[in-house]
Amino acid sequence: MEPAVLGGKLASSLVAPLVKKLFVTGGPGAGLVDKPVRLTHLVAFRGEQRALGEKEVRRLAGRLVGDSLDSPGEPPFPRDEETAVADALAARLLALGDLDMDDVQAVRLGHRELAERLRYGAPTTATGLSADACYFLDSATEWACLHILEFFTRRSTFVARTLVAQTRGQAELIAKVDELITRVPRPDARDTAFERRYLSHVAERHNHLTIYGIDLRDSPDQWPLEVAYLTLEATVNQEPDRDAVPGEGASARTRRMPADETLDRESRVLLRGEAGSGKTTLVQWLAVTAAREGTHVPYILPLRTLIRTGPLPAPAAFLSAVACPLSPPDGWAERVLGAGRGLVLVDGLDEVPAADRHATRAWLRGLIHAYPGNRWLLTTRPTAVRADWLSQEGFWELSLAPMGRAEVATFVHRWHAAAGAPEYEQPLLDSLRTKRDLSRLVTNPLMCGLICALHRERRGYLPTGRKELYDAALTMLLARRDRERGMGTVDGPEMGEEAQLELLQRIAYALVLSGRNEMPLETAEGIVERALPTLASAVGRTDAPEILRTLLLRSGVLRHPAEGVVEFVHRTFQDYLAARYAVEEGHLGVLTSHADDTQWEDVIRMAVAHARPGERALVLRELLAKEAPRLTLLALACLEHTAALDPVVRAEVEARAAELIPPRTTEAARELAGAGPLVLELLPGPERLTAQEALGVGVTASVLGREEPDGALAVLRRFRDHPDLDVRRQLAGTWHRFDAEEYAREVLDHLDRTDLYLDCETPAQLAALAGMAPWAALHVSGPHRAEDMVAAVPEPEGVTTLHISDNPLLTELDALLRLSSLNRLSHHESPNVAGLDRLAPLPLTELVLDPVADLTGLRSLSKLTVLSLTQELPGTALTEALPTDAPLGFLFLGRHSTDTTGLRGLGHWKTLHTLSLGPLTTELTTADWREVATLPALTHLYVNAAIIRDLPASIGRMPVLPGVEALAVPAMEGTEHLAALASRLPGLHSVRLWNRSGHSFPVSDFQSLFPDAEVTLEQR
Repeated sequence: MEPAVLGGKLASSLVAPLVKKLFVTGGPGAGLVDKPVRLTHLVAFRGEQRALGEKEVRRLAGRLVGDSLDSPGEPPFPRDEETAVADALAARLLALGDLDMDDVQAVRLGHRELAERLRYGAPTTATGLSADACYFLDSATEWACLHILEFFTRRSTFVARTLVAQTRGQAELIAKVDELITRVPRPDARDTAFERRYLSHVAERHNHLTIYGIDLRDSPDQWPLEVAYLTLEATVNQEPDRDAVPGEGASARTRRMPADETLDRESRVLLRGEAGSGKTTLVQWLAVTAAREGTHVPYILPLRTLIRTGPLPAPAAFLSAVACPLSPPDGWAERVLGAGRGLVLVDGLDEVPAADRHATRAWLRGLIHAYPGNRWLLTTRPTAVRADWLSQEGFWELSLAPMGRAEVATFVHRWHAAAGAPEYEQPLLDSLRTKRDLSRLVTNPLMCGLICALHRERRGYLPTGRKELYDAALTMLLARRDRERGMGTVDGPEMGEEAQLELLQRIAYALVLSGRNEMPLETAEGIVERALPTLASAVGRTDAPEILRTLLLRSGVLRHPAEGVVEFVHRTFQDYLAARYAVEEGHLGVLTSHADDTQWEDVIRMAVAHARPGERALVLRELLAKEAPRLTLLALACLEHTAALDPVVRAEVEARAAELIPPRTTEAARELAGAGPLVLELLPGPERLTAQEALGVGVTASVLGREEPDGALAVLRRFRDHPDLDVRRQLAGTWHRFDAEEYAREVLDHLDRTDLYLDCETPAQLAALAGMAPWAALHVSGPHRAEDMVAAVPEPEGVTTLHISDNPLLTELDALLRLSSLNRLSHHESPNVAGLDRLAPLPLTELVLDPVADLTGLRSLSKLTVLSLTQELPGTALTEALPTDAPLGFLFLGRHSTDTTGLRGLGHWKTLHTLSLGPLTTELTTADWREVATLPALTHLYVNAAIIRDLPASIGRMPVLPGVEALAVPAMEGTEHLAALASRLPGLHSVRLWNRSGHSFPVSDFQSLFPDAEVTLEQR
């Protein structure tokens, strides 16, 4: 009963006088003397002015309860509980005297909370009461409290006391705010206004990505940063020095992490990265993100700019040093950094001359110690400074990791979206997957952007003239990028592009000859030393170590991965430059002598690109002369680099390669795959291929899937819309060679599913299945629970066919009931299956069991038309094991299935048109054959050749079966005697023979036995 309902029974005019009696009369004033008057001094049954006793309080409560019972309508609780309820209400009213609060505080609580306090003050009052009585008691308490609070607000002291309480609360709040202001000084209004403008300026100015060195007419030179930015990963080089900066952050535990999250873990980071790896872009992203979110105030300080403007700036000059058009209020930068709100992004330590780096470090140290609470990021190329250059300041050292396959795909997608050229995206991704040298090149955003631009410039035909790609890449890295960024000579001599190429190609050729990818620093210095006499005018009097150090620091092509070692940043640059030097020196014979070594493939291809027409013909003829399929294909791959070539040589290469590509048979496809990953970039698409040739290409790519999954996937995805069933089966069946989720997304989800099964074996494949469009026919193999299999199906009601194999975990089949449209089910090597009767609700018409633990429920499956069994059946007749009310049309009985039943009872199924007898282990009797003869609809008979070979008496007992029109004999070795079958099946129109694996024979050996039938042999 709500208080309002109770109020309808007790008028306020009756309740208010009763409640008023509970309190003593108050005097005027605000109650400021001594301390506020508590409720304990106001109630009439406490204190010195006691006007009521406990007896009077109980009388008041009894009157309230009695009036409620006597009011019109249904009584709120049984009358025999009136006394108990009145006592309980009195106890709660008496609890008013125990509340430690004043009337102002009571009003602030509200009537419900006050009633709750009284209820807790008399916790045992409701003991033994009925539910209705308890409900009334709670409602009466709330109603009384409502009138009590109304009484308080009408007391003469209440308003004054309320004002006093408010005044005291306001004074306390003001004191606390004053203390807060003292601790955190209020920023100047000018700071706030300027900061808002500055953050907006940073977000706008740096919200674009620039690629230097690309001047192609159709390629954008700037993109919105949020479109083009790519999150790269960083790897930990060195733990922060916690002794130097106690208490800042936690020790690094993660060895690899997103680069843009590094400052979330450590406040001081030194980030190393190769040329074009994305260091400056990361700086821009951090600045724009901080400016938009308002978390920190970013300062981008490119050292290449600061070093030219004089001494490195103090905080007050940060903005003017980078040509920021905004003028901050005096002392603004110091106040920001002093409060620890700064994000200081110092970009390009490698762009500071070595002689100035000591001063740069001193400048950084001074800033860090003066303003220790801020976040600091310093970027540099890997070899510019030693590993512990800032370790004493607690800097955490990381390196930007090369882009992975997924990052490359993301970059390519965003580049084409920004450039408005989506039609070139997928062809480029396919090229990057199939062409290994290209895939090795795109390991950072700079090179990836260059390839995107060149691919679009050539309208999607990047492979043609690939030499131009390397020429453009090297020109960009060796000369144009630093020049267009406004950088002069940083360290060492200023060498032109040709001088750098000369030195780099000598180092590359030495590496290729030695069969290695890296060499000692001393060896590289020796190579440079020997080249100096020919480059004197280009490098001046600089010594070899200084020249090599400049190449390592500025070229972007050569790097210093470990102490005393040098290597090329990409193997493809090494091969390209080595080929260039070999052609210049006339060493083509050296290259062709190594043609059998797959490590020389790219060098030979690049050499053909550099060579003159006569030299190209010589190399290609030498490759063809070896008469090896792989070298023929290598010669074909070289043609893409040859603009000018003797047409006779070109025609010979193409004719020889045409014998290999496309493969016309499965055997030829497997042999072609033996030539290695080189084949992938030569395989054609489905256009103008026959179905058999398309299947051959699919088989070749599938075989190479384990060795080169990216390239193989790029080939296979071209055939995903092919209509031929064999091609589609090949694509569906090679799933296990690839990443399950990617292959499902790129190939499987696009296939025409007509007459097609999808095989799922691993948990990863089941997980990928859940993300695909529905498949009606599934084959699930391996140890999976039925619940897990069904849970992986996106639309269980759409599955019509399910094959389960090699599954020892499968026991109960209840979960399969969710496949409400299932009509074909097979179990192979799932020996623990039981409870077949659970499948009765399904529209199951075809069932294959091989074998299962328990067949007793089989009789419940009354809709079966096709049944296959390969285990001993219970009972002494087929009618005791098989569903007698099922309209069976096809029945296969395999090994051991007739051991105890024979064929007794078979004649019960008058609908049977096909009987297939497997390799039985017991003889068939005359009585068994008599059952067969009674089948009026029987037209097809399958007899395994093992019965003819091992149980010839069974065939001898066969009666004449004139109604049989088709005979099939599987697993033949060629020595079987089929004459007995021929004489007993006079109505045959068709005879199909299958050979046993490892056996062959001509079909002509048996044609004469069946003069009126078509005899065919299907090879296994």
